Amino acid sequence: MRLALGASSRDVIRLVVSQALRPVTAGVIIGVALALLATRTLAAQLFGVAPRDPLTLVGVTVVLIASAVAASIVPARRASRVDPTRALNQ
Repeated sequence: MRLALGASSRDVIRLVVSQALRPVTAGVIIGVALALLATRTLAAQLFGVAPRDPLTLVGVTVVLIASAVAASIVPARRASRVDPTRALNQ
């Protein structure tokens, strides 16, 4: 629909990826907060890593966000390649 109204393919890709990242960002924020609150419980289960290791927390956050972006790129590119007239007819 946005392509039919004049949006560029880049705008459609940006829209789809940003909508996919909203719940991921919320989940990462909640997950990091809960992990920091549960450090005493987690300390007994971690081996060789401090419970509040910033490198680990940042690394996991980057991996989660990167995988969400990678997973949303395929549908975003597919949405940006839809023929606007076909989409409006259906």
